[in-house]
Amino acid sequence: MTFSKILIANRGEIACRVIRTAQRLGLQSVAVFSDADRGSLHVRMADEAIHIGPPAALQSYLRKDKIIDAAKQTNAQAIHPGYGFLSENYEFCTMCKENNLIFIGPPPNAIRDMGIKNLSKIIMHDANVPVIFGYHGEDQSDATLFSEAKKIGYPIMIKAVRGGGGKGMRIALNENEFMDQLNAAKSESRKSFNDDSVLLEKYIQRPRHVEVQVFGDMHQNYVYLFERDCSVQRRHQKIIEEAPAPGLDWSTRKKLGEAAVKAARAVNYVGAGTVEFIMDENQNFYFMEMNTRLQVEHPITEMITGTDLVEWQIKVAQGEVLPLKQDDIKLNGHAFEARIYAEDPANQFMPGSGRLTYLRTPPTGGDGKIRVETGVLEGDEVSVHYDPMIAKLVAWSTNRGSALQKLRNALQQYYIGGLKTNIPFLMSLCDNKQFQLGNVHTDFIKENKDALFHLQQITPTIAVAAASAFINSQQQPIQSNPNAAPSFFTTCNNSFRPNFSQKQSLTLNYDKKDYQFQIERIDSSNLLVTYENKTYPVEIRPTKDELILLIDGHQFRCRVHIDGDTCTFYSNVSGTSFDFKLRPPSFLAKLASSGLGGAAATSDNPIAPMPGTIDKILVQEGTNVKQGQPLLVMTAMKMEHVIKANKNGTIGKINAIAGKVVKKGEILLTYVADDKKQN
Repeated sequence: MTFSKILIANRGEIACRVIRTAQRLGLQSVAVFSDADRGSLHVRMADEAIHIGPPAALQSYLRKDKIIDAAKQTNAQAIHPGYGFLSENYEFCTMCKENNLIFIGPPPNAIRDMGIKNLSKIIMHDANVPVIFGYHGEDQSDATLFSEAKKIGYPIMIKAVRGGGGKGMRIALNENEFMDQLNAAKSESRKSFNDDSVLLEKYIQRPRHVEVQVFGDMHQNYVYLFERDCSVQRRHQKIIEEAPAPGLDWSTRKKLGEAAVKAARAVNYVGAGTVEFIMDENQNFYFMEMNTRLQVEHPITEMITGTDLVEWQIKVAQGEVLPLKQDDIKLNGHAFEARIYAEDPANQFMPGSGRLTYLRTPPTGGDGKIRVETGVLEGDEVSVHYDPMIAKLVAWSTNRGSALQKLRNALQQYYIGGLKTNIPFLMSLCDNKQFQLGNVHTDFIKENKDALFHLQQITPTIAVAAASAFINSQQQPIQSNPNAAPSFFTTCNNSFRPNFSQKQSLTLNYDKKDYQFQIERIDSSNLLVTYENKTYPVEIRPTKDELILLIDGHQFRCRVHIDGDTCTFYSNVSGTSFDFKLRPPSFLAKLASSGLGGAAATSDNPIAPMPGTIDKILVQEGTNVKQGQPLLVMTAMKMEHVIKANKNGTIGKINAIAGKVVKKGEILLTYVADDKKQN
C-alpha cells in the first residue's frame, strides 16, 4: 500500500505544509490550482501542478471530478485533502476509493457519521461520551424547531448539521429572535453545505472550547495527543489557540483524552481527527463535534509532542502502525498559534483582500521554537474567493508565560503592508491580563472589548519618528506596489533631496487627525523635526532591514513602507503599525470637495464594505425603507453580510447585480435619506 506520489487537493498554507513533509519523506507532490492561484507558493513548491478551473471554489477546489482527473493524469497514488474544501466530503472519499486512489484520511463511513452533527450526537451518546442536551431530530419544520427550543430552554445554539468553521451557527437568546436566527443559520448553511438542516443545543454561558487530537490506524490502535484550547473566537471562528489547555488538572486532561478515544473507536476511525468539546466553568465537558481531518491548529500539538502529524497521516494511510503508543506520548512545554488574517478587527473583524505589497516575517531560527506556516510571499494576492488567512504564527516554550512572550515578540516583528491585518489586535490580546492568566472562554473578546480594541495612541515620539522615517524614505528607492499608479508621495515628495530645499512642511493624517511637521535637514543623517511647537533632533541610522532612530536621546527601531498614498510606519516602541495618509495640498482638496475631481458617494449611499459577490437584492428602485432595514446581502470570505439602511429614505438607482463581484467601496445603490430630500 506504499505510494511515491501524492496530490494535495487544497491550496495555501496547508498545501505548502503537506508538500514540505512529503519532500522530507522523499515523496513527489502534485498541486492543483485555480486561475487565482496560478503563481501561488504551493504551486511553485510542488513537483507538478494541474490547473482545475476558475477562481470560485465551486468551480475548482470543490470539483471532485477535476481533482480525481488530476490525480490520474499525474499518476498520483494518494490524495491529501488538507482541511476545508473536500477534506470532510463523504462523496469525495468514496470516489477516491472507487478510482483506486488512497484517501489520506478516515474511511467514508466515519466522515459520514461524524459529519452529520445530529447523527454524531446519537453515536456519542451510545458510546458513553458526554453529550450536551439538545434536539437532533429529522423533523426540520419551523413549528417543531420552535417547540423543541422551548423545551430545551433559552439561550439556544442553532447549528448546521453539516457545519464547520462557524458557518450556519447562530445564537437565539429568547423566543422572540429565534425565527430570525433560525432563518439566518439555514440560509448560510444552504450556501456553504448545500443542506439547511440544523440541530439545537442548550447554549452554555461563557463556555470554553477544548478539543483533543486523536489518531487511529488500520490495526485498531488509538491514541490522543493531548488537548488544545481554542476558546478565543470571533464569528464562532478561532483566532488564537494554545496547547495544552490552561488550568486543567491531570485528571480532567486524562478524562478528556479517553473520551476522545472512545469517540474515535465508536466509528472505527483511521488517521488524524479532532474531537471538540464544550467545557463549562466547573470543567464539565460535553461532546460538540468531531472534525474528521487535520485541524488548522495542528502545529501546536506537534510542538508539545515532538511529532509530525502529516507524516503520521501518510504512514497510517499506507497501512503502518501508529509511530507511538499512548504511554510513549509525553507532554512537553506549551505552544500558541496566532492566525494572521487580512481583516479589520475594529470594524467587526471585517475580512479584507488585496496585494501583500510588503511582507517581512519574524526570524524562525534553527531551534524550532518559532514557526511561520504560510502560503504567500510578498507581492501575492489575498483573494476575495478564499479564506483571508495570511499565515499561522506558532511559538513554543517550556511554560505558558514564556511561550506567550515569545508569541508577542514574534508578532512585533511581523510586518505586512498593503492591507489591514489583525496583528495589532493579537498583540493587544497577548497583553491582556485576563488572557495572560488563562481566563478564557468563547465570549472573551466581547467581554474584554474595551481593553482589546483601544485605539493605538500616537505619542509625540511616534509622530516625530513616523515623519522622520517618511522623509528618509524619500531619499531611498521607494518600496511600493509596482502595479500601482504613481501616487502623491512619489510625484510630489520625491522633490525633497539634498540638492533642493533643506526645509519642508509635512502633514500626515491618521484616524481623521492631522499631524503637522516642519522639517529641516542638517545632513544626510540628521534632521530637526518641529512638532507641536517643540523641535526634536533626530539622527537616522539605516540598517539592512530597518531604521534606528535617535530622537532627542531616545533610541528605537522602526520600519516604513509606502504604498500608494499610504505610509505604513512600524514601531517597536508601540509594538504595532500605523497607516498614515499624506494630506494632499489644499488646492487638490478643494478640487475634490467641489466634485470636479470625480463624483463621490454621499455617506447615505450604501457601499461594499469589502470585495465580494452580491447574493440578494432585497429592495427595488423607489422603495421606501426604514433605518436598519436590510437592503442587500453579499457573500465574501465565506461569510454572509447584510447591508442595511442607515436612515429612513427612498431607494434611487440600484447599481448592484445579483451574482456579480463588487470591489470594496463600490456604490451598491443610490439612496436618498428623508432628511436630505428637497421640500
